Amino acid sequence: MDLQQVLRNDHSKAGIDKVIRWVGDSQLRFDELFNLFTGQDNRLAQVSGWPVSYCTAAHPGFIGKHWKKLLANLDRPGIHDAIKRNTYRLLQDVPIPEKYQGEVMNRCFESILAPAEKPAIKAFALTVLDNLSSKWPEIRNELKTSIETLWEYESPAFRARARKILAGRPSR
Repeated sequence: MDLQQVLRNDHSKAGIDKVIRWVGDSQLRFDELFNLFTGQDNRLAQVSGWPVSYCTAAHPGFIGKHWKKLLANLDRPGIHDAIKRNTYRLLQDVPIPEKYQGEVMNRCFESILAPAEKPAIKAFALTVLDNLSSKWPEIRNELKTSIETLWEYESPAFRARARKILAGRPSR
């Protein structure tokens, strides 16, 4: 399969499912897809995010050797919201290595506190923080305070996730 051609020409659910099936349980194929996600071609990076997040949810070990590159990718100038959204979507579905947890928490708090950040990115960041709070209970108060401070200014997506977090229910 010509992965780039499929991603460029068929950004439908069927096309994404085709990419996910093609990756299957192959680390090598996932690596190829991940390299597009973190590559310099902005369009390919944008459209590869959805299958990257779904492949990682199905095979959390795939991301193991890519943590540093995944997080550094968030610092790219002009990064498309789809890349951030799918990075945070991915982060909510996998165990985050301890050495990256502090950085991930900082990035998530920065995202939820950024007024211009898109609602889906904030909602995924809330879930990541909620997940990490089971290991780091000391962030619960900061998360709760952030939610309460932002509540009246935020989107329905933010409030829906936040409501579950405040109620102590799983946020996904």
